[in-house]
Parts: sequence; structure tokens; C-alpha cells
Amino acid sequence: MTIRQTTARYDVVIAGARCAGAATALLLARMGFRVLVVDRRERGGDTLSTHALMRGGVLQLHRWGILPAVIAAATPPVRETTFHYGIETVTIPISARHGVEALYAPRRYMLDRMLADAAAQAGADVVYGARVVDVTRSHTGRVTGVVVIDEDGERQAVPASHVVGADGIRSTVARLVEARTYREGRHATGCVYGYWKGIEDHGYHWHWAEGSAAGSIQTNDGETCVFVSMPAGAFHKTFRAGVEAGYRRLLIRAFPNLATNLPAEPMELHAFSGQRGFMRQSWGPGWSLVGDAGLFKDPISAHGITDALRDAELLARALAIGTTSALVAYQEQRDELGGDIFELSDDIASFAWDLRSVRLLHESLAKAMTAEVKAMAAWDAVGESLHERHTRPHVLDPVLNPHELRDAGGVLTATEDGKALVVS
Repeated sequence: MTIRQTTARYDVVIAGARCAGAATALLLARMGFRVLVVDRRERGGDTLSTHALMRGGVLQLHRWGILPAVIAAATPPVRETTFHYGIETVTIPISARHGVEALYAPRRYMLDRMLADAAAQAGADVVYGARVVDVTRSHTGRVTGVVVIDEDGERQAVPASHVVGADGIRSTVARLVEARTYREGRHATGCVYGYWKGIEDHGYHWHWAEGSAAGSIQTNDGETCVFVSMPAGAFHKTFRAGVEAGYRRLLIRAFPNLATNLPAEPMELHAFSGQRGFMRQSWGPGWSLVGDAGLFKDPISAHGITDALRDAELLARALAIGTTSALVAYQEQRDELGGDIFELSDDIASFAWDLRSVRLLHESLAKAMTAEVKAMAAWDAVGESLHERHTRPHVLDPVLNPHELRDAGGVLTATEDGKALVVS
């Protein structure tokens, strides 16, 4: 569809219709917000991903009523995950808990489209082939909308009470609002993802070897995503002679049983040379960030989609309240829930471990994810309040809530670590 030619403001404009942006739009639209989502790619386009949903991500899809569609698309249920440390194997069954009976790893072109279509069904305007190129501001500097260029090259200013950047690690919105990075990882991994038919391994498999890792994740259409990882500093040397040659060498080192039984050629190969994790300031006057635009952790923990779905709900709740303090709380909750996982992912991405110590890191990671799911499961039944359309809430406050300002005795701003600070 095209952007409405109207003088009426949208309540929220979201840049990016991947899982973070589409999920945020879905939840806001179900609450009655007027929402516009724009994405520069075509509908159903693919993106680089490990696909693996952790329990928290499946929990969100279950609560929002999206999981039945994922299952109906013949996404294989994952009922166990296996860690391979050299010759030692640790298999963990996926027990039924919090309404989650299995894990899933849907292809991104399918999951993102399901969430965006559900957002459209809830009343959001979803426009593909359009990109945000600028933000508009009031005389006070508050963001008041966006400037969009559509696929025909037409520029259009779109007024909005709030702008959300859900446009990935190189977020245009983050750049335009000058969102500060206040926490950064020390390490990064490079990855190559391959897709293969006819692999019989079930569940998630994670293999660990000195200086490298590999894994297999069953996804849709009888395909398995088989990935290899290495320190980002070794990426270009590893693949100097060609991506497939380097990919197979790493598989032989980390996942030899699978490497020797692969078909002659992969269906697809996608490379990612690495990016250090970061946390960015994710709220400001008239704007916020969600998904990889605001928090990106190393993909070695395969937690990115789960992060996006968790944080979409946190942000939707904050925007429903519509105050600055709610946005402050959004970022603080996000960082609290994801902080330990961020650090552990970074430690694993260092590859400065032996097989015993990486197993201990994984045990700590599992505890952190369990704590995350427990916290999410304890949230009130937002699925009930967001799953059905309700009357439209009040438009987001265009200025700082006067009661907050009076109570605080000053102006809310952000400190170096992204926390709220009252300036008299």
C-alpha cells in the first residue's frame, strides 16, 4: 500500500518491518494506535539470521497468537538441544513450560511477514519499498515525524507523535537522532550460514572446537541452516581462498561428522564478517529504538530474534503509558533482562576458552535465559490487552509530562550509561 495522504498525524511511525518493528507495530495497533511501518525491502524479503528462537521468543509468539501460524507453516518443532564439546555430548530436552512445548527456527522471510501481516490486520499501515531519510523536528528539537522516499523516488513528510527506529545495527533513525552508544562488546565473531537439504539431525546442535564453532538448526521446507563461526579477526584470512572452501574447512574442524556427509553444493551461503555488540541510548524526545537498532549482541548466542520480540513488548508498553519516565523504564528493563546475556555472549565470542570453560559459560548463559523467561512469564496478561483491538488511547504526550517534571524538580536526560538523570 501507499502512505496515506493526510494531514492527520500518525501516533507512531516505525522504520523497519522486520521482527522488532513488525512486532512493535502489531502490539500498538492492537491497542488502537494509528501506526505506520515503512521498510526499504520488498514484502517477504529474507535477511541474515540463525533463525533459532529461544524459549522467550516462542513465549512471545504464543502470547500474541502468532505461534499457530508458525506451526501451521510446517516449521519443525525442536524438542532437544545438544552441545558438543569435542567427544563429549550434552543433550538437554525442551520441557513444556509457560505454554511453550517446543522451540522453533522459522525462516525470516516467513516470520517477519507473519508479524507484519498481523500488524496490518490489526490496523497498522505497512508500506514496503520506502525508506526513512530524515526526521522532522519542532523548534525545541523534539522529533515530530519522518521524511520518507518511496520506491518511485517521491519524498513525503509524515507527521507523527513518536518515531521508532527498528532498522537494524546501522539504523538510519539512530544516526539521525544521534543516539549514543554507552556500552560496547570487546569481541566479535564472523559467521557463514549455509542451507542444505536432506540433513537428518534433529533439534539444535552446537559444536565447539578450539578457535571455531559450528551448529545446525532445522528450519522450513526440509532445510537445515548449518553455520560456522570464528573470531572476526580471522574472518578474511579464513575465507581468502573462497567462502565455501573456508566454510568446509571450519566444519571439518568443529563438526566433522556432518562435514563429511554434506551434499556437493549448498543451496545458499551467506557471510557476516562480525560486529561488536552494543547498547545505544534508545529513547529521546519523540523517538525510540528497538531491536538491533538499540541493542545488538554477538550472534554466537542465537538470541537476537528473542531480544527483538521481548523488547517490542517492553517498548509497546512504554508507548501505551506515553510518558518520558516510561521510556526511561523501557531501556532500563531491556538492559536488566539482557545485560547478563550480552556479557556472556561477548565472553563466548572471544574464543579465549577451552572446552571446559566454554561449557561453564553455556551453563551461566542457560541460567540467564531461564531468569529472562521467568521475568517475561510474570508480566501481566498483555496478550489479553493487546490481542484484541481496544479503543484508541490518548495520543502520546508531545512534551514531558508536567506531573513528572514537577515531581522530579528538573529535566530528565541521559547519563553516560544510559540511565535517567534529573538536571535541576
